[in-house]
Amino acid sequence: MKIKKIVTAVTCVAFASLLLTGCGKKEEVKEETVFAVQAVKAVSGNMDDYLEFGGDVASVNEVNVMPDVAGKIVRINVSVGQTVEKNQILAYVDASRPGYDYSESPVKAPIAGRITAISPSIGTQVSQATPVAKISNTEELEIKVNVAERFVSRIKLNQNAVLTFDAYPGEQFEAHVSEVSPILDTTTRTMQIKIRITQRDNKIKVGMYARVKLITDTYESVVIVPSAAVVKRNEKTIAFVVASEKTEESAATVKLVSVTVGHVVDDKSEITAGIEAGDTVVTKGQTSLSDGDKVNIFMNE
Repeated sequence: MKIKKIVTAVTCVAFASLLLTGCGKKEEVKEETVFAVQAVKAVSGNMDDYLEFGGDVASVNEVNVMPDVAGKIVRINVSVGQTVEKNQILAYVDASRPGYDYSESPVKAPIAGRITAISPSIGTQVSQATPVAKISNTEELEIKVNVAERFVSRIKLNQNAVLTFDAYPGEQFEAHVSEVSPILDTTTRTMQIKIRITQRDNKIKVGMYARVKLITDTYESVVIVPSAAVVKRNEKTIAFVVASEKTEESAATVKLVSVTVGHVVDDKSEITAGIEAGDTVVTKGQTSLSDGDKVNIFMNE
């Protein structure tokens, strides 16, 4: 009887031990780190390098109209903003003096254009050096720009330019270099150029301040990525390219690639090696990335 009880006790202890061991054993689950990143597609296109200037819009042809004789303004036939033809009479001057009587002298427009200013009023005494009115040809407008000597080699006739105005945010207007001075100002060490507005637009007024982007070089059919996609690591220039797209079973992965950067304009970089047009490149969140890491991608436009 005693032997039987001992065997039964040992059996129960062994079973309990096995049961506890089985309940305590858990399958280990390895957690994968998935990084959230922003990305964009590399594109093939043209990239323009430019110089940036500013200047006031002026009429190509603008003249002050002077009277032929000194005297008193007795009539004004035009108003500001009015369009006039060449030789049209703008005003009359009476040159009469006490004891003398003269016929009224007409003040004629020397060119066709638009009246942009009328200086005197009726009854004002004027001389042959007093401007009576200002006529501008508002159909042809230009901006005069002084270019620093270090940029002179990048300027040539007929270069394209893009104009923007604070009055019209987001809008651009085409222009081109119409004249390049053959000399430099020795005081300011600058060369004057004239930029003609290519397509006349009534939105643009004489006297407006224009921001000028003068296109100096165009790099054609190059691979372009945001400069934020290119980083320096261990003295190497690298980028992260999406190697595999996201599936139902797995997140997308990235690979580290060495890249060669060509020209850089604003926030865009030309890539001459390492990335091809159509590749998805990481632009934000790559600080902690390594080759082969899994990522959750948010695409930028």
